[in-house]
Amino acid sequence: MSTPPPANVFTGTGRRKTSTARVRITDGSGKLVVNGREFDEYFSHDNFSKQAYAPLLTVDLREKIDVTVNVSGGGVSGQAGAVAHGIARALQKMKAELRPALKKAGHIRRDPREKERKKAGQPGARKRFQFSKR
Repeated sequence: MSTPPPANVFTGTGRRKTSTARVRITDGSGKLVVNGREFDEYFSHDNFSKQAYAPLLTVDLREKIDVTVNVSGGGVSGQAGAVAHGIARALQKMKAELRPALKKAGHIRRDPREKERKKAGQPGARKRFQFSKR
């Protein structure tokens, strides 16, 4: 039987498109690690890193919490969204009184938009082959 995690570790699972992020937060000095790499190194573009740690900025805990993330699937944008969702869920577990602020900022809700499937007899989900009258 496995041992439970320490009392001050909170976990959250975030999802976006086809990406899944498993997030662990602990009290600390603001260290952010994704898949064993530094946050800004993993999310090379500024927009993605800002999107990923947005929940921490919303509740002013950017410099007070350490975040460790395992993320897989999808592309960089989906992974950044999944990380943000996971962080928001973990913060909510840590302090229930943070929920209204996170909810108002839109971090709690999972973004339901997924890629639409390609249909048979056409080149894409919506695109059609060129129509020829004659």
